[in-house]
Amino acid sequence: MRHQDITALTLARGSVRTLHQQEELPLLRDHLLRLDPESRHDRFHGFMDDGFIERYAAKCAGDSTIIIAYIEDGVVRGAAELHPPDQSPDAQPEIAFSVEASVRRQGVGSILFKKLIAEARSKGYRSLRITTGAQNQAMRALAHKFGAHLTFRHGESTGSFDLQPQPQAEFAKPGIATPVDTTRAMIDFNRTCWKLFFKMYGLDRAA
Repeated sequence: MRHQDITALTLARGSVRTLHQQEELPLLRDHLLRLDPESRHDRFHGFMDDGFIERYAAKCAGDSTIIIAYIEDGVVRGAAELHPPDQSPDAQPEIAFSVEASVRRQGVGSILFKKLIAEARSKGYRSLRITTGAQNQAMRALAHKFGAHLTFRHGESTGSFDLQPQPQAEFAKPGIATPVDTTRAMIDFNRTCWKLFFKMYGLDRAA
């Protein structure tokens, strides 16, 4: 994914691009370390010390996790992670998001979500899973916005995204009734009523 200016898409003034895992590992690591305590708790579903975050960032760089980052002045202020299915016990790709307090309410989360879903579709993934803290209202709202169905368990919200296109049944398509259609429908209805009347009184066998 090439470097893209998103100024016209959000209130943010930065850019979004995919990080090179090994060379740009410090950018993700430093972003995660800058998260305030509440954001860190929401992101990792509990308190995690700096050592854990450093190990986590190193693992992402080595296990083919895709990191789509929101960058301002060369600094990562938001990140969307797409973890490969082989890292999950049920072989379902998992996604995660983190946005620093300084750039919230600027549409950063939405643009990261859109980019990550597009990336997942390009890889042929059929569904995604997201897990966030039950108190993380912003992430829960964002997940709902993009169609995730969330359930609660042990203080966490777990959601899934169906990435497969949903075919629309022919009968569900709205139609426009013309005067001719209405007249024909009334004639058919009246004909059915008379047939039922004749059958009830045996008149259909009179001929």
